[in-house]
Amino acid sequence: MPDTPSNDDLAARILDAIEPGAAQPIDPVALARRDLQKALPRRFYEEVTTEARDGAFVLLLDGRPAKTPAKNILAVPTRGAGEALAAEWARQAEIIDPADMPLTRLVNSAIDGVARDLTATAAEIVKYAGSDLVCYRAGEPEALVAAQSAAWDPYLAFARDKLGARLVCAVGVMFVEQPEPARVALREAVDRLLTPCPAAAFRAAALHVMTTLTGSTLIALRVAHGEVDASAAWTAAHVDEDFEMELWGEDAEALLRKARRFREMEAAALLWQLVS
Repeated sequence: MPDTPSNDDLAARILDAIEPGAAQPIDPVALARRDLQKALPRRFYEEVTTEARDGAFVLLLDGRPAKTPAKNILAVPTRGAGEALAAEWARQAEIIDPADMPLTRLVNSAIDGVARDLTATAAEIVKYAGSDLVCYRAGEPEALVAAQSAAWDPYLAFARDKLGARLVCAVGVMFVEQPEPARVALREAVDRLLTPCPAAAFRAAALHVMTTLTGSTLIALRVAHGEVDASAAWTAAHVDEDFEMELWGEDAEALLRKARRFREMEAAALLWQLVS
């Protein structure tokens, strides 16, 4: 007879269902769509705890360490992050719902993917600044121009005053090259936040997700610096979309998709806070 899978093997299988291919940056939208099409697994554990081991906090399922799809120990660098991760597993009912585990997906990506090439992730974050959302403005209508200015000008001021990066804006979608000093300043700002340490991969994963979800390095950096929370950042990132909905009416499917993505944003902002 085949061996009965251990709890840690089952946990790894569930994590693999949540996010296979951990070497790639996670795509929250693709994950959400795929998860809806999968048969959800039943909860196989009773107790969820964390334990301090070797300077990290390991997730335990019925006393046994859970593992990632790549068979790494599922562990985080701070007690707060460990407790938040455990709470996510503990709140699962009879059926384990991957859509209800955004923090687990993000931690898994940090351990199995980002940690292997932190430099590449940092470079990807900086790359977004080259075509940052807040630098591309509408020429009309006047109401949208004003809404963008009100929402995005504080991010340009943050980049200028706090990071030393003076970015230029364009009207329309034609690409505008950012000045070299601004690009250097933003790269240095990201490098400072991701200084090598036990938490670096988790910080990088969180910052990467906030950047890709908002389309803006500046928005992600302002969250990381504690100047705005996830909700305020999310509102700033969706000025155009919200304007269109106010003008033409709400789209139920778009709102559902937006809500799912916001859960990923919240998880990324939370992880950043808990490991920084």
